[in-house]
Amino acid sequence: MIRYALVSATLTVALVWTLYLVRNTLLLIYVAGLIAVGLSPLVDRLEQQRLTRRVRLPRWAAILSVYVLVFTLIGLFVMLMVPPLASQARDFYSAAPDLLSRGQQWLIQQGVLGREITIGEAVRQAPVGGTDAVTTVLSAIWGFVGGVFGVVTILIVAFYLLVDAENILRALVRLFPRPERARVRDASRRAGEKVSAWMAGQLLLGAIIGTTAAVGLWILGVPYFYVLALIAGIGELIPIVGPLLAAIPAIVVAFSVSPATALGVAVFFFLQQQVENHVLVPKVMSRQVGISPVLVIMALLIGGSLLGLVGAILAVPTAAILQVLLQELLVEATAD
Repeated sequence: MIRYALVSATLTVALVWTLYLVRNTLLLIYVAGLIAVGLSPLVDRLEQQRLTRRVRLPRWAAILSVYVLVFTLIGLFVMLMVPPLASQARDFYSAAPDLLSRGQQWLIQQGVLGREITIGEAVRQAPVGGTDAVTTVLSAIWGFVGGVFGVVTILIVAFYLLVDAENILRALVRLFPRPERARVRDASRRAGEKVSAWMAGQLLLGAIIGTTAAVGLWILGVPYFYVLALIAGIGELIPIVGPLLAAIPAIVVAFSVSPATALGVAVFFFLQQQVENHVLVPKVMSRQVGISPVLVIMALLIGGSLLGLVGAILAVPTAAILQVLLQELLVEATAD
């Protein structure tokens, strides 16, 4: 008995330690799984379409169609945004030295800076953690390449998960007693619909924030509002820190107009984020995903505390899946 307990404890510790060592890989697989689950309802609908009376669209073709549709929409969005975005970005780049000078002059007047510094001086004086600039640049490039590789890997894994979705679900269902298999299949379907709705909700929130930011910055007379609104919309897709980081460029640009304008922009983004945090996110997610606003806020807080930015991004779809599981457990407990 003691020997059995020691062996079990050793195996448990070894398993936990192994999972800890491959935690990044498991997180990547989990993200790919969420994408596969989220796209599954759309893929299933396309798969049901008939090319002829007797021939249906193959599943792999349905998956590729969804991928092509997503990338086509992204491409169209880029094509519509690039001309005005490039024009304003070029103007912004040309005006950047003057904006920096005006901002520093204001800081000097407030007694924060003693003199103006150039961009070159700021780069040379910036702390790089005991490494030289070349190492820092190479680390940044390597991080970018790793990020691109990670995205490509996630898309490939999600593709194969979607291809084998039925076999994976069938294997999962077989783990349960025969009378419970129908409930397990139905719960899996509902969880997939919730994750799919979460994806749509994220895009809707980004569109709302980007549009309202463009209107607000235009009313306040801030130049380059097109670029700044796009940054705000993208920042909305990153919970917690995204909106804060997206507001910084707008406030800096507003200083080129006047300190009062910068204050107005800061107040605008503060109010926008209050509405977003306490109204839009809970309401949109509760409507789209079907989970309560309180659960959305709690999920964001817990996810951010556990895994930081990544945890906050994955919090809501994970909460939606857990809600389906808890509902099934409660139904079973009530039946018993």
